[in-house]
Amino acid sequence: MKRANLELTVGIFVLVGLACLAYLAINLGKMEVYGEGYQLFANFDNASGLKNGASVEVAGVEVGRVTSIQLTSQYQARIGLKMHEGLKIHDDAIASIRTKGIIGDKFVKLSPGNSEKLLSAGGTIINTESGIDLEELIGTYIHGKV
Repeated sequence: MKRANLELTVGIFVLVGLACLAYLAINLGKMEVYGEGYQLFANFDNASGLKNGASVEVAGVEVGRVTSIQLTSQYQARIGLKMHEGLKIHDDAIASIRTKGIIGDKFVKLSPGNSEKLLSAGGTIINTESGIDLEELIGTYIHGKV
């Protein structure tokens, strides 16, 4: 009888441990299990350093994630943005690629705009600002093309 209780206790402990590991893997890996939200797109001339899973922020608050980065036929980067449900983005919004902190992680900063019209799911943000490519800037300076 004691052996059965010991095995049951160990089994429960292992299951709780596995549940904790799964929770940490999802949260630390920034995986989105829930499919809530809607998709927007933005076209940039240069998306250097931006990665899938990068955050989308409005006023320093995370409101979405980058879901895809593709090359268009006009040789622009088409960025897919998964936005939180309920967030209203106007059609004159500005999307900028910015650098966060000293490490240099890239994220998309949104300025929501003030237009009367709102972007619907699947809409495209027209006003964009590409990030500054430090290597290109230094190369331009060194070769005297400033």
